Amino acid sequence: MNKVGIIMGSTSDLPVMEEAMRVLDELGVSYEATVISAHRTPDSMAQYATSAISRGLSVIIAGAGGAAHLPGMTAAYTPLPVIGVPVKSSNSIDGWDSVLSILQMPAGVPVATVALDGARNAGILAAQILATSDTQLLDRIQSFKEEMKNKVVNAKSTVENHKPS
Repeated sequence: MNKVGIIMGSTSDLPVMEEAMRVLDELGVSYEATVISAHRTPDSMAQYATSAISRGLSVIIAGAGGAAHLPGMTAAYTPLPVIGVPVKSSNSIDGWDSVLSILQMPAGVPVATVALDGARNAGILAAQILATSDTQLLDRIQSFKEEMKNKVVNAKSTVENHKPS
């Protein structure tokens, strides 16, 4: 059963949202992904959010550009944690409209918001939320973070020992 739902406002968001899919694959977390528009298919969005628990989801990642209402409206329909990914899209005002639409949620309807086009971090955060009740996943995340640390340590050594030609 899929644990994470990944939704996006249109297929143009897919190149950004694939980063969440990639990191969830790396961490062995199951997910489902689909396109739902808060503005063009609001009934489908409401149905998706209200049925998420019965479908086995524990976290929803919602990415949207422009007037990015998908994460907030999804959060209005579900008690599950929603992680918003602001997407810099063709109809976006340099991404700021998306960031502010997702970030500035009213009290009582929280949306965890990652950086502009930050779907990879959304995937990691979703996995970390799930890991609070899954020790095997927690171990995989710890290994994942250890690998990140090792990359930095190796890069540091490479730079410090570098001699210009």
